[in-house]
Amino acid sequence: MVSKPSRILFNAGFPTSLSKALIENHCCGRSMAGFGNIRKGRREAVDNLAFTEGGDCPRCGGESQPSTMNGYLSCVACQHEWKDPNHVDSSGPTEVPTYHQDRAKIEEFRKEVESGGLAGVLGVDSNLSDEQEASLARLEDKWMSGMKGHYNTATEERKPLMISFDDEDNIVSTEVAALTIVANGFDGGEEIRLEYPGKGTEFYCFNVSDPHGWRCGTSAQVTARSIANVINTNSNLVYANIDGARISFELRSDDLKPESLVLFVDDPGGTDIVAEKNGVVLDARNLQDFEDYRSIVALVLEDGIISPSEDQLLWSMRQQLGIDDIYHVQMVLEMFGEDTLKECTSCSSMARLYPEYAAWYCQSCEEWC
Repeated sequence: MVSKPSRILFNAGFPTSLSKALIENHCCGRSMAGFGNIRKGRREAVDNLAFTEGGDCPRCGGESQPSTMNGYLSCVACQHEWKDPNHVDSSGPTEVPTYHQDRAKIEEFRKEVESGGLAGVLGVDSNLSDEQEASLARLEDKWMSGMKGHYNTATEERKPLMISFDDEDNIVSTEVAALTIVANGFDGGEEIRLEYPGKGTEFYCFNVSDPHGWRCGTSAQVTARSIANVINTNSNLVYANIDGARISFELRSDDLKPESLVLFVDDPGGTDIVAEKNGVVLDARNLQDFEDYRSIVALVLEDGIISPSEDQLLWSMRQQLGIDDIYHVQMVLEMFGEDTLKECTSCSSMARLYPEYAAWYCQSCEEWC
């Protein structure tokens, strides 16, 4: 069956110029739907895929550039990647560590420690003298072998371990005061005070609902841990370290003087907590005679200032021994003179001692202390 040629019908109503445009579009294959020149797009595709002589790319002959992969090149035009024929692999075979090598390193470290050669362990690159080697060996024998400890990092806030040594490699104690839980049967009302002249007083009481309160544990060790946690969390004066039922304190800042720190324990009822400083027990119930009181006065006035808590401690001791205030002032004058100051409980100013009145007077408050 022979197909009939298509005919173009001319309407008498069409202008002649429009009829010619329809014929040209139909014959040349151009679309009337607004898709542009189809043959032009084909020619551009052919040009894009054409191979350029003299280029590096095996696909399009474009220029090459280093690829992100080691040993490969990338085309600037079509982004094709191919292996660099001139690449030389400089990396050797990767040596996989084995447990034999680890065991050899551990054995080498053990021998170094046993021989006393701690220069490598301590990171000292230069050669050490015989005196330095001997000092390091003494330190290892004295303090490094067998040192160990543990604490719960989730519940305890502690400072990093800091150790100070004297010229003979002996540890210098940084303890300024201590508490000992001697009994775990608290009656209620127990209070621990940490005080520093000019910086105020920190109160820690036996009260779980108080933010600065501590709780009574199942044992003296657990109670000591609770007290240390509360102090480490809130104190601006000291760090607390635990050793069984004993809590030792170290100053938080080098600007604070150990002799000015005041530790006071208010322990009504039976003796549950004992405070001590410089080896002296700060408990009125522990006093025997006037000489014990004199030693406490010497300890309290080591910095030349009587703080409010120290004043309360001395008062309770005078009540225990039957010492009146006049004898107390005479003892202070005999031991430290008239320059002894007392911190005012109202304004924290320093009150002067007036021997003729056997009392201290605050100029700021205009009151006797």
